[in-house]
Amino acid sequence: MRKNLKTNTGLISLLLLLTTSCSGLVNSAGLSQSLEMDELTPNVEFNLKTETKDGKMVYIGVGGVIDGLVNPDLYINQGETVRITLMNNDGVIHDLFLEELNINTGSISNKGDTAEIIIKISKDGTYTYFCTLPGHRQAGMEGKVIVGDSPKAADMISQKSIARSPIDLPGTLGRDTSENVLVELETIEIEARLSDGTSYKFWTFNGKVPGPFIRVRVGDHVEVRLKNNSDSGFSHSVDFHAVTGPGGGAVATQTLPGEETGFSFKALNPGLYVYHCATPMVAHHITNGMYGLIMVEPEEGLPPVDHEFYVMQGEIYSTEPLGTKGLNTFDVEKLLDEEPEYFIFNGSADALTAEFPLEAEVGDTVRILFGVGGPNFISSFHVIGEIFDRVYDQASLTSDPLTNVQTTLVAPGGATMVEFTLQVPGRYLLVDHALSRLERGLIGYLEVTGPENAEIFQSN
Repeated sequence: MRKNLKTNTGLISLLLLLTTSCSGLVNSAGLSQSLEMDELTPNVEFNLKTETKDGKMVYIGVGGVIDGLVNPDLYINQGETVRITLMNNDGVIHDLFLEELNINTGSISNKGDTAEIIIKISKDGTYTYFCTLPGHRQAGMEGKVIVGDSPKAADMISQKSIARSPIDLPGTLGRDTSENVLVELETIEIEARLSDGTSYKFWTFNGKVPGPFIRVRVGDHVEVRLKNNSDSGFSHSVDFHAVTGPGGGAVATQTLPGEETGFSFKALNPGLYVYHCATPMVAHHITNGMYGLIMVEPEEGLPPVDHEFYVMQGEIYSTEPLGTKGLNTFDVEKLLDEEPEYFIFNGSADALTAEFPLEAEVGDTVRILFGVGGPNFISSFHVIGEIFDRVYDQASLTSDPLTNVQTTLVAPGGATMVEFTLQVPGRYLLVDHALSRLERGLIGYLEVTGPENAEIFQSN
């Protein structure tokens, strides 16, 4: 069935509206003017899905530089033919309406249904898209189509974050018996934010850098399941330094894209251990973000503290010099020469400053579970303005801790656990005391609030 659509003359030279479902074409609407067939072929495409996130209804970008972004800005150049495809991902009735152009996809009500519009806009400007269902726009479903001087796709910066929050870890186990524990990991390759204006193709465990913090108890029987996402371009694996067995599990988990492998082990030795991908070239997989920590708690557990923070240090070897905007690419020669452009905490140059600063109060006890993914550089871990009350050197949890330590060395593929009590408010800096690395992105903030203590520290 063909019918006319109300459009704003002069803004749109082409409109094709299709609404499809799992059963195929269910509705169509015609063109605003007579067009040649080759004009119907889009040269730019955007995919959106509907979702409820953090209590809000939103559109989520799918694929490319908008992948994972909430209500992403859609950049196009004047005169480009653009397809926008909307997928119903939550089973709630939705649509997508371009307000200034008075164009609507029509409603899609079943999970998996899709609707698409193909447009060519001949005037620069900003055009609002939103869902017209009552209350949905107010609940969060609104974004922008920006026409004119749009960046090329290769130059657009993904603002998706793969940085892991330092408080994203399970609490102490608090049990005195051994259990069977299932660990599920998925290897995902994803373009995401490295620093302001710069993105990078990270390889991850479970979509974040570092991978998930895993917590077991000595004596536990642990089953590991590793899935390699079907969109991956490489095989991946996992080597746990806490494992006694061939390759720490890497021999059993060399996993092709779209496949799944696994193994099991008994946690014999308490401690804090690194895990990482161990598929050749191993250093390539590690530098791209494939590392994390596993805690094997001793039988007696760990003493309680007010805050535990999960922090890991890594290196990025990009072809482009430090600070280059756009998508930066991996450089194998710099990796082999051990010449990184970036040093990072928790996945990006500002993960622990702009995104996830550590937060605590005067009087709190703090434990930092710190590891070095590397793959190459030793860290001289230091918190400026604090002294570590206790350092569990090389993450040995069954040895007596060192006391009153200023800076502690952590090898690549190694870890440590430090504890201290906060006595004065202010901002404390997490650094590697090879301080030139600070200029390459290696810094975190510990923001401490509470009453001043003039007996300990006072600015004159």
